[in-house]
Amino acid sequence: MTEPQRLGTPLSPTATRVMLLGSGELGKEVLIALQRLGVETIAVDRYDHAPGQQVAHHARTIAMSDPEALRALIEAERPALVVPEIEAIATPVLQELESQGLVRVIPTARAARLTMDREGIRRLAAETLGLATSPYAFCDSLQELQAAIDGANGAGIGFPCVVKPVMSSSGKGQSKLDGPQDVQKAWDYAMAGGRVSHGRVIVEGFIDFDYEITLLTVRSVGADGQIETSFCAPVGHVQVSGDYVESWQPHPMSDVALEKAQHIARAVTQDLGGQGLFGVELFVKGDQVWFSEVSPRPHDTGMVTMATQWQSEFELHARAILGLPVDASLKSPGASAVIYGGVEGQALVFDGVAEALRVPGTDIRLFGKPESFVKRRMGVALARAEDVETARTRAKEAAGKVKPRLG
Repeated sequence: MTEPQRLGTPLSPTATRVMLLGSGELGKEVLIALQRLGVETIAVDRYDHAPGQQVAHHARTIAMSDPEALRALIEAERPALVVPEIEAIATPVLQELESQGLVRVIPTARAARLTMDREGIRRLAAETLGLATSPYAFCDSLQELQAAIDGANGAGIGFPCVVKPVMSSSGKGQSKLDGPQDVQKAWDYAMAGGRVSHGRVIVEGFIDFDYEITLLTVRSVGADGQIETSFCAPVGHVQVSGDYVESWQPHPMSDVALEKAQHIARAVTQDLGGQGLFGVELFVKGDQVWFSEVSPRPHDTGMVTMATQWQSEFELHARAILGLPVDASLKSPGASAVIYGGVEGQALVFDGVAEALRVPGTDIRLFGKPESFVKRRMGVALARAEDVETARTRAKEAAGKVKPRLG
């Protein structure tokens, strides 16, 4: 039985202190949700003035992949909970501190370690849990990648296939290969896009799926004190080069496919354990479902839930990690569309926000990132409507009216 977390008063001896490791746009919304519950928040990131640092009680800047720096910070701050929000973290330190009883890691330190790279979670899903996945291989060199694709007697993964660094975020370093001419380019791109484990990639056989979804899955404390699992309505999305550009909820799927998706999500998250929200990515073709990836934290495609659900994915995560009841039910069909920086530089100015908000049923989130890149996600447009297609049209229209420029 799990006891609900007692909540104190921020900046007082009774404070419930929560540290987020990674304070981008997703972390920012989690921090806001925690603050609404009276939690004292500590936002950690690798650069100053990250979005979450702008709203937290305390801002700290360190290299979170540096074991000594991470240990020193956690020991100095002594938070009740440590919440990893990115992959590039020295997870062995979290495991040590958790085993010593000095901190509770969300969902668990083991889950943070397994999901920080694609190898750990893919081997868990396919080899330990026996779930359906695409064929795959892990490679440490260009030569190994070529051999895995070709295979002995041509029995390899073949083309088309997808190559990804074993650890990266938001699709960075991910390529689809259509033929031999793409192998060198994909390897080079993966090496540039990987965060920590440079030199190792996963190559996956391409599944001819009808669509892909994110199934937001919540492990929370039920009325009987036991952990229970609940699911949000499926989130559909469009990705370009592995990076989310548009999402909507609910995505229609057959009852059989939904049941299979929930079975896979339950199996993976139950093995990972702990409390919180997980973003489980799945491929679907008809009634067939394949596991792709899982993040033990809110998912970028799930930003749509700020328009569609009574409790967004961020509120669900905050409540679940604190041992509070959750409600994953849908409020309205809706959609999201990314607002890109479009320019390189700092101190952006955003024109057209008023025009965007005149599109019926829309809202805008500007993340406050201090530096822009052409393809950096600087905001998101949200829309609700009577049906998903209308919401998608509204979200894209609103996003298109926001015009970032250098100040």
